[in-house]
Amino acid sequence: MFFQVIDILGTIAFAISGVLIALNKRMDAFGVLIIGFVTAVGGGTLRDVLIGQTPVFWMKNMTFIYVILATTLITVIIQKHISYLRSSLFLFDTIGIGLYTVVGIEKGLEIGLHPIICIALGTMSASFGGVIRDILCNEIPVIFRKEIYATACIAGGIVYFLLRKLPVDNNLIFIISGLVVIAIRLVAVKFKISLPTIYKDSD
Repeated sequence: MFFQVIDILGTIAFAISGVLIALNKRMDAFGVLIIGFVTAVGGGTLRDVLIGQTPVFWMKNMTFIYVILATTLITVIIQKHISYLRSSLFLFDTIGIGLYTVVGIEKGLEIGLHPIICIALGTMSASFGGVIRDILCNEIPVIFRKEIYATACIAGGIVYFLLRKLPVDNNLIFIISGLVVIAIRLVAVKFKISLPTIYKDSD
């Protein structure tokens, strides 16, 4: 039950981030819904396809469809009450990657994958909905920029497996690991910490 709640919360967070960027791009109602939808389920869809769990999660459980539709509608209605649209987009995107990282890791563990593969699966679950969103919105995906994004997911995944070696409740492991991802992303943006680029200016 707790695991499903985390999954739904991640879906809501990503749907909001998708709707916000679609609104920022002044898309029509259909465009807003599509961007919200693919952002919410894109990473999870890739995850399920990679591990052979088909039909993918949102095709087997209509709850996710209803949640995305309701989230999209509510976000559109209250958009004028959300101050600083870009800041809101960043916040919900960050919450989404934190929650979806632990969901992806847990999915990998359920089928007996190696911890390194589980972390990779969690990172893809968290990142690729945003990649699809940014590509469709004609933006360079955040994961391909200097910002700390996938690195935060990997760090959260490492914390997840370290905590599993301790006598810690599984639900608490989910929460702590997700918060680590969120905290690293927030701190990195706050203090402008980024990965170095390999681009060299030509003489």
